[in-house]
Amino acid sequence: MVTLWFCLLALMLATYVVLDGYDFGVGILHLLVAKNESERQQVLRTIGPVWDGNEVWLLALGGTMFLAFPKLLATAFAGFYLPLMIVLWLLMFRALGIELRHQLHSPLWAQFWDVSFSIASLLLAVVIGAALGNVIRGVSFNEDGIFFAPLWTNFRTAGPTGILDWFTILYGVATVLALAHHGALWLAGRTDQRVLTRSRRMAQGLWPAVLVLTIVVVAATYWVQPNVRQSIVDRPWSLVLVVVAMVGLFGSRIFNAREQYHRAFVASAIYLYGMVASGASWIFPYVLPGQGDIPGLTVADAASATYALTSALYWWIPGMLLVVGYTAYVYRSMPDQFSVRDTV
Repeated sequence: MVTLWFCLLALMLATYVVLDGYDFGVGILHLLVAKNESERQQVLRTIGPVWDGNEVWLLALGGTMFLAFPKLLATAFAGFYLPLMIVLWLLMFRALGIELRHQLHSPLWAQFWDVSFSIASLLLAVVIGAALGNVIRGVSFNEDGIFFAPLWTNFRTAGPTGILDWFTILYGVATVLALAHHGALWLAGRTDQRVLTRSRRMAQGLWPAVLVLTIVVVAATYWVQPNVRQSIVDRPWSLVLVVVAMVGLFGSRIFNAREQYHRAFVASAIYLYGMVASGASWIFPYVLPGQGDIPGLTVADAASATYALTSALYWWIPGMLLVVGYTAYVYRSMPDQFSVRDTV
């Protein structure tokens, strides 16, 4: 039961990365693929019906963590207090950038919120990537089993570590590139004319960097986190997840070249699912690995009682079916393409 909830938590995290990830990617590329007011409105309309719904998965992820692994939630929120506050402020500023730009008919006002939207999206991708890097790398627990991560220490992965070091920054950069590529494919499939052309070219230009950074990240993870080596020995099937991710990445390249943008976007989603699932399989049975002599927080130590986990499934399953059903309905109700002519 504990393993099942760990897998469900990883699945929800991956789904959030896939869905809100292309929102971040659209924000990162907003000023690069849209050169005038009509094109910027066109870009924003592609995420307008769904961006706030995509963020619900983050709330659901937090609720599931509280339900299944309350000790993990308490420990992580205390230790990662600073980055969590940064994420909260960036999420709010990004939402303001989307909603407030339409409140005044002023070019300067719209430009300010467009820049705010792009910067907040970029920084969110960096922070979320660095946070995932912290979880993979492990944190510096004290003897009481708690930790507090400063923004940085000496940028090394050993000893007292901070939120930022060369490893977590690498994860942050890789996340920015992967989500920008993901967002470019979303725009290519949902826009027309010049925005489509620029988005397609942006995806083509970003793809080699995503491939290289993926290889570097996997190699760095194998070197930095000893649990990865043991995980591969205990669960050699975890390597299949990396293969799935690479198949998705190469598939996105092939479909983009064939101008099959919806399939390219799905292939990119498979890549992201594969990478998040790989990371989860590498740290298991830990939900938060430690460093040095303190191994970290395991799923068994962090989980609720077995009775609570079993009972919770009767609520979680119908709840998730409603969320998935509503999400599917909203996406099916969206136009296949948002034309720039509709914004003139």
